[in-house]
Amino acid sequence: MTTSFDPLDLAGVTLDNRVVMAPMTRSRAYGAGHSPTEATAVYYSQRASAGLIVTEGIQPSVVGQGYPDTPGLHSSEQVAAWRRVTDAVHEAGGVMFAQLMHTGRIGHPSLLPDGLVPVAPSAVAAQTQIFTQEGAQDCVIPKELTPAEIERTIADFVAAARNAVAAGFDGVEIHGANGYLIHQFLSDNVNLRTDDWGGTSKGRIRFGVEVATAVADAIGSHRVGFRISPGNPYNDIAESDLPGLYGELLTALSPLGLAYLHLMESPDRALTLRLRKQWQGTFVLNPFTRPNPTGPESLDLVEDGTADAVAFGALFLANPDLPLRLRQGGPFNSPDPATFYGGDEHGYTDYPTLG
Repeated sequence: MTTSFDPLDLAGVTLDNRVVMAPMTRSRAYGAGHSPTEATAVYYSQRASAGLIVTEGIQPSVVGQGYPDTPGLHSSEQVAAWRRVTDAVHEAGGVMFAQLMHTGRIGHPSLLPDGLVPVAPSAVAAQTQIFTQEGAQDCVIPKELTPAEIERTIADFVAAARNAVAAGFDGVEIHGANGYLIHQFLSDNVNLRTDDWGGTSKGRIRFGVEVATAVADAIGSHRVGFRISPGNPYNDIAESDLPGLYGELLTALSPLGLAYLHLMESPDRALTLRLRKQWQGTFVLNPFTRPNPTGPESLDLVEDGTADAVAFGALFLANPDLPLRLRQGGPFNSPDPATFYGGDEHGYTDYPTLG
């Protein structure tokens, strides 16, 4: 029987275990030009015992930023800063993928330079608020991307993926979940287009598929993961016919031979099992455990074959040596939500390890 502590062959890279550190926004990119700091290197290297680390969301372009103090991978200074992080993780024996996250309409002009405004498949404002340096503000009506701008956005993802490789990352995860740009293209209530980038399910999946295809062509499919969250209403998203839409998406992604599919699960376990059966490659599951964080009981999902690996979020944030604690059955530090976003090293690099 396979367990979460057995090695996993991830497209030619051997992971020491199947405990994945899920991507978590920390809003501490205080370096030059929204780049990571030395504290970022400490934070991730502390957690290098994960089978795989997936970083916080990293914007592939200036306009892709939706929150204060989130890092980018679109400048030479950002590449150099991330190289210090990946070196520290590799020195500690870890494997690390950069999550590329374009937030689309989830953002605010006050976070962007030069008069830029957030963009989206259609000019539909998200009925939610965004945190800015001036406090919470309503999301604005985004600029609808033209076909030429869509192509340039795909090129931004490709450039960021190449920068990730230059910065020493083992691969990238394309963020197609949680109400951000790729998920906006998939949705019924944000993508109101009638051209080839919308209308039908084939049109709605096109942007995500073309991003994945272009990135895989640029850096190799073995270095590319893809994250989805079917049915997740976060950031004012509505979707219909989830089995049909995501079945079509997986059918289009499967021939690319990606390193893995990362599913952020909804309460619908039947849909999870359906997608698991369809996806022939490595299947990483961030299981639905709300309102509690993913805990030790989720290790059973590897043993029963529901997933090849399990992603842990808040529990990994608070327990740098989580694989060891899971193997020993605890004890576990409790996450401190007050320090999740922004701040100093408190609640970032000062959670204790065993011993």
